[in-house]
Amino acid sequence: MSLTLPARDWYKPPVGAEKLWIGLALLWCFVMSLMMPYWHFRGKQNSRGEAYSVKPSEFYQRTEKFVASNKVGERGGVPIVEPAPGGDAYLVARMWAWYPILKLRQGETYRVHLSSLDLQHGFSLQPLNMNFQVMPGYDHVLTLTPTSKGEFTIVCNEFCGIGHDKMFGKILVE
Repeated sequence: MSLTLPARDWYKPPVGAEKLWIGLALLWCFVMSLMMPYWHFRGKQNSRGEAYSVKPSEFYQRTEKFVASNKVGERGGVPIVEPAPGGDAYLVARMWAWYPILKLRQGETYRVHLSSLDLQHGFSLQPLNMNFQVMPGYDHVLTLTPTSKGEFTIVCNEFCGIGHDKMFGKILVE
């Protein structure tokens, strides 16, 4: 097999419907480019970027202190904690679990601190489609105001090993 140059007249400019489709594709790229910053500020799904450096062991100690002072129950060996409205809540990602289960109140605002103890994990709150990367060494703070009651599932959407498919957590809203 050898490489050969294409014929001199290989290029044919777009005509008719090809021009229309290229124009629609470019228009759609322009619209999506404008929507990204708009949705970031108006969509209320994205973090405002509040994050701090933290040692995983220190974050875990804060989480344990939070669990001890706010525990209201237990499900399957995992504590259910209810922070005070307007307060801070802590959520830890670790192979292959989310800890603890958060119990929040509809219409109240909370600051949820997320961090990982071991690997990079993905925080995906279903069915709301909120997605964040959770990294060890960082305390990522999300401001949440639940607008509907129910049981929401947290899914890890970043492959984290052999137990990744079983990494689920819960947020209960009453």
